[in-house]
Amino acid sequence: GAEELELLERLLGLPGGNKYGVQGERKVPVLQTSSGPGLTGLMTIAAHLVRQARKEQLLGSSAEEKAVVQQWLEYRVTRLNGGSSKEDARTALKDLNMHLEDKVYLAGNIFTLADILMYYGLHHIMVDLTVQEKEKYLNVSRWFNHIQHYPGVRQHLSDVVFIKNRLYTNAH
Repeated sequence: GAEELELLERLLGLPGGNKYGVQGERKVPVLQTSSGPGLTGLMTIAAHLVRQARKEQLLGSSAEEKAVVQQWLEYRVTRLNGGSSKEDARTALKDLNMHLEDKVYLAGNIFTLADILMYYGLHHIMVDLTVQEKEKYLNVSRWFNHIQHYPGVRQHLSDVVFIKNRLYTNAH
């Protein structure tokens, strides 16, 4: 959580220097603010950073887009947090693969905070997938590859390699 928030700060062009801690067994990120109580939770802090950077468009523009962004941010926190099992990861990849079938981004046709944090949350999973597994989740692979090449997103994270042409066709 804290590392993702630092990546997000840099992506948003914020000066950084925020102090992040973690709380509880699930290691929920906490941001200590200078002006009062701290903020708790990946989504809360991420949305706060986006507003601080005056990049509210990353939270969606219409009411519907905002709701879809919120939905995927919640999904990211509840289904893909830190110690998720291989089974959880597979379920998440399946869900995303279906959702991204006819979309460029999670919220449709605009790049949002949901894409950024889902990318950071999936990175460690995508790095370990075999070529066959990446092909099985073709829509996720297409989306992930697109996001990792989005200016400023990947930063120091390793580049996940995708093969351009399919190895296997469905006809045998």
